Amino acid sequence: MSNENAHIRHLLSLLPDSPGVYQYFNKDGSIIYVGKAKNLKKRVHSYFNRNHESPRTSMLVRNIHDIKYIVVANEEDALHLENSLIKEYKPRYNVMLKDDKTYPWITIRNEHFPRVVLTRKVIHDGSKYFGPYGNVQIARTVLELIRSLYPIRTCPHALTPENIKNHRYRKCLQYHIHNCKAPCEALQAEDEYLGYIAQIRQILNGNTQQLSEHLLEEMNLLAEQMKFEEAQELKEKYLLLEKYKAKSVIVSTTIHNVDVFSYEDDDDNAYINYMHMRNGSIVQSYTIEYRKKLDESKEEILSLAIAELRSRFKSESREIIVPFLPESEFENVTFLVPQRGDKRKLLDVSTQNVKQYKLDKLKSSEKLNPDQRVIRILSRAQKDFKLKTLPMHIECFDNSNTQGVLPVSSCVVFRKAKPSRKDYRHFNVKTVEGPDDFASMYEAVFRRYKRLSEEGEPLPDLVVVDGGKGQLSAAGEALKDLQLDIPIIGIAKRLEEIFFPNDPIPLYLDKNSESLRLIQQMRDEAHRFGITHHRNRRSKKQVESALDKIKGIGPKTRDLLLTRYKSVKRIKEVPFEELAQLIGEARARTVLDNL
Repeated sequence: MSNENAHIRHLLSLLPDSPGVYQYFNKDGSIIYVGKAKNLKKRVHSYFNRNHESPRTSMLVRNIHDIKYIVVANEEDALHLENSLIKEYKPRYNVMLKDDKTYPWITIRNEHFPRVVLTRKVIHDGSKYFGPYGNVQIARTVLELIRSLYPIRTCPHALTPENIKNHRYRKCLQYHIHNCKAPCEALQAEDEYLGYIAQIRQILNGNTQQLSEHLLEEMNLLAEQMKFEEAQELKEKYLLLEKYKAKSVIVSTTIHNVDVFSYEDDDDNAYINYMHMRNGSIVQSYTIEYRKKLDESKEEILSLAIAELRSRFKSESREIIVPFLPESEFENVTFLVPQRGDKRKLLDVSTQNVKQYKLDKLKSSEKLNPDQRVIRILSRAQKDFKLKTLPMHIECFDNSNTQGVLPVSSCVVFRKAKPSRKDYRHFNVKTVEGPDDFASMYEAVFRRYKRLSEEGEPLPDLVVVDGGKGQLSAAGEALKDLQLDIPIIGIAKRLEEIFFPNDPIPLYLDKNSESLRLIQQMRDEAHRFGITHHRNRRSKKQVESALDKIKGIGPKTRDLLLTRYKSVKRIKEVPFEELAQLIGEARARTVLDNL
């Protein structure tokens, strides 16, 4: 396999199952194709895992030397972004989009008594644009519903105060069918009309609740009046409205010539994603990585990245959206940390991409060096649990019993964060009577490490007990009596608290913490291992109580009966004659009498 194929295969292995836009590059580093996908991994893989009937597609695949992608929230956002990138770069193989297709917008015109109309052409004349819409039918449905809610004009007249005063226009059919209040003849005040426009603007910004409630109310009313065809029409509009997403990644052309930066880091590296907005569309997206050498602050690193990326892409944007203020100030630039609205959503898209980039880097390095993941998890555990050394060898204990009967303890062993099943051990508790979890834990821990010490076997770097303060205290006493200095923690089931010896305040780790997941995995494995042994022992005990205590019935007879009939219950139901033929009349009579 060539180096180029190896590079492509490596990139394919990192693709996420997310919606987004993918870009193919040739050997010169030029974009030759841009496509959108509901699932990036499935879509991009489809180019490389089959033979293509189209010669042009086959030629495209042969010319792919690199792959990059941008993840977005949903498929419709991917459509908008694909359109923007194709217009920006005009890739050679995007033959279906060379007609420069544009998507529909709903605009509130900048005029007296503003009209609300559908357009495919954006003009920077002060009008407000909402969209673009990936589906023109949805845009038309929204516009039709708005007009059914609010009596706004559709005529092209210039309704200036002078024209109205001079009675230049007359009311039309729309007035007579109650779709308009005839502001052209001063029958409607401009303040009232602008109140309608304010409400429409809220709806176009994503507040579709009022529309939905209106549709449901009208639909139910028509159904009660037995007007089922009209009700069905409204139902179809309602379902379309549910699919409508007014708050997409690209919402309004007022977001013009803006830079967006987001930040992620780990212990060793910092990642910064850059996006450039032009005419309300993402036209550039790039992520860089800084390797930390000293204890640099995130504000300092973000400042370095902003300077580097703005210089590299020759950006002259006066507004920069950031997750926090950088350390340095930039001349003729305003920084904005949005908390809500369209700009906040853009920052969220950038953050999603920088997190994906960080995850890809992590997956890539772990594929090349599998031990790196282990070291990362154990280093996190070492820090969380305040350990002096890396916990390469961890053991976890759990108790099992049924109302104090047949108590058993289990010990599972993890080496390098993975189960070492050959080292698992069971302990049939011998010194405890009744349901005493603390005493059972003491006995299991004491027996385990007394034997390891006597045999000169290596001791674990960390001991975990399933339970809270009581179980932890009992296990700690066992280690103390053995004069062993082994770090020990307890994990309580209810809130997944981590307890330390002689510390009444538990540690609460994030539910996504890798060190917590490791401890939970060990706890669950110890529970499974212990329960399995306890069930087997309980089953064996039930058999023993029924057959082994019958005087005159030895192990051979017992095994013969269980092999033939499988259970004591079936043995009870066997006719005396059949049993006598198998083990003799005397023993058959003895078995049936005792059972």
